[in-house]
Amino acid sequence: MELRLFQEELEEKMLGQYAAKSVNTKGRQKDEEKCDLRTDFQRDRDRIIHCKSFRRMKHKTQVFISPEGDHYRTRLTHTLEVAQIARSIARALRLNEDLTEAIALGHDLGHTPFGHAGERKLDELCRDSGGFAHNEQSLRVVERLEKDGRGLNLTWEVRDGILNHRTSGSPATLEGKIVQLSDKIAYTNHDIDDAIRAGMLRPRDIPRDIVALIGTKSSSRINAMIRDTIQNSMDTNDIRMSPEMKGALGSLRSFMFRQVYASDVALEEHKKAEKIVGDLFDYYMEYPEEMSSEFQILLNEGDPVRQVVCDYIACMTDRFAVAKYNELFIPREWTKL
Repeated sequence: MELRLFQEELEEKMLGQYAAKSVNTKGRQKDEEKCDLRTDFQRDRDRIIHCKSFRRMKHKTQVFISPEGDHYRTRLTHTLEVAQIARSIARALRLNEDLTEAIALGHDLGHTPFGHAGERKLDELCRDSGGFAHNEQSLRVVERLEKDGRGLNLTWEVRDGILNHRTSGSPATLEGKIVQLSDKIAYTNHDIDDAIRAGMLRPRDIPRDIVALIGTKSSSRINAMIRDTIQNSMDTNDIRMSPEMKGALGSLRSFMFRQVYASDVALEEHKKAEKIVGDLFDYYMEYPEEMSSEFQILLNEGDPVRQVVCDYIACMTDRFAVAKYNELFIPREWTKL
């Protein structure tokens, strides 16, 4: 018996009635022979882990730009934390862990350098052509940019979850809804942790009503949110929190926007990041032939120049963007001073 068939049989026996089962996938963009070892969702997870965009996330900002220290989150560590939270919830609810993990690992592949500051600047620069959103760019990464324009050819369910992971999205599967919520749980709590490490917050700054409900430590808050989600989603065709926990999560997010994301310190750094992104964008719009070979392939195949320049900038890591900026705009003799 092929191992894939055995895995599919296990899904039928072990997963709950609302789980998305790999044998029922809506399929890939292009038909291809199935793997004899892995289910379709397991195969998608592996393709994401091994792609270039996944590796680049280790040098992309989560919240703090070029932090001094080894323990701040990057876009990659955030992604891994989302995957861990999401799998814990999926396992408890007897939903498809492989699909959940694939969506979680792929949800931020399209994020820009310098976090949301870079995203805002690209959205401004691309406004006339539909704007820029990292969830849509993540989908473009897996459908078009990877493999020199061939994409990863992922299943419909994984692509749907990636596209719809933002608050405004509406995932078609419960596994996608788990990732959507797990993303909020992860970044709200670990951003508090990083802000305390950076000296921007103190543990006692967290609102007392939230502390009373879910504690002061990141681990206790995350554990409380996972437990609440499981308890309120069990045996239902939905993923949800209790009104009290949903309110606490919303209050924490609002608190972080006031105290960290929109603080004077953060905004000053964001201006610098937006300047880098804007100048690089303008340069490559004028000299698109200077982009790397994989993006020349897209141009040669007829993709619009503005779209490909946007792709190129969005794919950059923070340090590559800074290095390119120095190379293009800073006189070389100055770098020796």
